[in-house]
Amino acid sequence: MCTHHKIQQTTAQAETVYVSELDTPCLLLDESRMNRNIGRLHSRLAMKNVVFRPHLKTAKSIEIARRMVAGPNGPATVSTLNEAEAFAGAGITDITYAVGISPQKLPRVQALLRQGINMTVLLDSTEQADAVAAASTLDVPIPALIELDCDGHRSGVHCDDQERLLAIASSLHASASLRGVLTHAGESYTATSRHALLAAAENERASAIRAAEILRHAGYRCPVVSIGSTPTAMFAENYDGITEVRAGVFAFFDLVQAGIGVCTPDDIAVSVLATVIGHQREKDWTIIDAGWAALSSDRGTESQRVDQGYGLVCDLEGNLIDGLFVTNVNQEHGIIARRTDFGGHIPDLPYGAKVRILPIHACATVEQHSAYNVIGSDKQTIAGQWTRLKGW
Repeated sequence: MCTHHKIQQTTAQAETVYVSELDTPCLLLDESRMNRNIGRLHSRLAMKNVVFRPHLKTAKSIEIARRMVAGPNGPATVSTLNEAEAFAGAGITDITYAVGISPQKLPRVQALLRQGINMTVLLDSTEQADAVAAASTLDVPIPALIELDCDGHRSGVHCDDQERLLAIASSLHASASLRGVLTHAGESYTATSRHALLAAAENERASAIRAAEILRHAGYRCPVVSIGSTPTAMFAENYDGITEVRAGVFAFFDLVQAGIGVCTPDDIAVSVLATVIGHQREKDWTIIDAGWAALSSDRGTESQRVDQGYGLVCDLEGNLIDGLFVTNVNQEHGIIARRTDFGGHIPDLPYGAKVRILPIHACATVEQHSAYNVIGSDKQTIAGQWTRLKGW
């Protein structure tokens, strides 16, 4: 019997499944680390007296969502309508869809609103605002937030662009519902010091407040001022004027976050289990059965002080093996190599041995998998398997 079916039958038959028995590659989740990470940010934001609207796009799991949200009904943030529909079905009814809305998705938004879901969309143009206004009805107006660009990272209206902000608000005002503004400090992911993280957090806050003040001065209500990224959520000192904070990857963390000082590798809650399938002795390579299809091809640490390749190597118990990293990947092959500047001892990884790979970017790595294999408190057995949502 394959390990996938053994896991499904574990509860009914009380059959123990060991991490070492799992088919590879597969995704592992250290629940105790995840719970610690979630508790850490919940406690921090509670002390700051600010509402937390966690982003569920990384986890995409109902079991994990229940741990991330502050209450049984939310609030929460999603990145796909598939997520919104699934989490709404699980009882999370206060949802922000934090990706710019496209016209063909508006009927699905209306369907959620008619079900009683407190659903808010995101937009940054008059074209989007016109589409939202046209899709709104008197009995079911579509609530919307204006997305702000606080650091040149991606989409959004610049916080000082009064003309554009007011044009969008005017387009919405006729029939849709302007909820407020939202921004994401994406450039915080390139910070290199505590000072830079604090500066990114304050810029994120100040940018959102300036835009909200422009709207309010023109007579528009702006009850929501939403900010968030994991780095700024973990470091911001001032939340004056902010109504809510969003963050997502904090539940798992990853090597990008470790590289900018937001966490340590010991905080990373997800890893990919892989098996050694061969060696290239003359090159000092160890080949594993986890390539980009299992690890992702994300190279987020390439520009950091230490390039971690495609992931760091741990033993079966999750202990880092110093001096090794995944230096290259093909679709189903990963290459583990020694760092050129490492002169210490490296244990032998024989054919058939299993290792765990810590992710560069957790969001990208977990997206390659359909389920989490949840590691039990003994660190050796699998306590269950949690399904991940897929699709848009």
